[in-house]
Amino acid sequence: MSDTNVQLLDTIANEIKACTNCPLHETRTQAVPGEGQPGAKIAFIGEAPGRDEDEQGRPFIGRSGQLLRRTIAEIGLTEEEVFIGNVLKCRPPGNRDPKPDEIEACRHYLMAQLVLIQPKVVVTLGRYSMNLLISPSLKISKDHGKHIIKDGLLYLPTFHPSAILRNFSSPEEFKKDLLKAKILSEKY
Repeated sequence: MSDTNVQLLDTIANEIKACTNCPLHETRTQAVPGEGQPGAKIAFIGEAPGRDEDEQGRPFIGRSGQLLRRTIAEIGLTEEEVFIGNVLKCRPPGNRDPKPDEIEACRHYLMAQLVLIQPKVVVTLGRYSMNLLISPSLKISKDHGKHIIKDGLLYLPTFHPSAILRNFSSPEEFKKDLLKAKILSEKY
């Protein structure tokens, strides 16, 4: 892990905290840059912070985050080995879906973070990160668990943990997908 990349990641986090590129900055409590270090084996990317994340400035700490973090531990990874973040860096009001202009306003931050982190695998959590990072033509129900190489990065789409909590998807499939990501991160 390069000290320069750590400093650059911190610089991006500070830029995110001061960002006014879209109207979401007017309603946020805190921006949520993401957590992790350069050299993380796997980057887990969701759609947007929720209420708990907005209050504490940390990604995936509410119910969905507890499921994600517990599953990460169950497959044998430590939080030091992963980066956890979102496409949007600010909470949309009422946890509504991200709007295209908001995604575009945050896109460069996420892309810069991924360049500095250089994960072996990027796990997209749900359709928004999958559609942004891989392809808008993919469907999460059909394409989860399939690894895809794009622009030199290895991606693995899976369900958003909130879909598991709402019984829209299987917890076993979610865990299986995360385990596949771990195996891929060790192979490549």
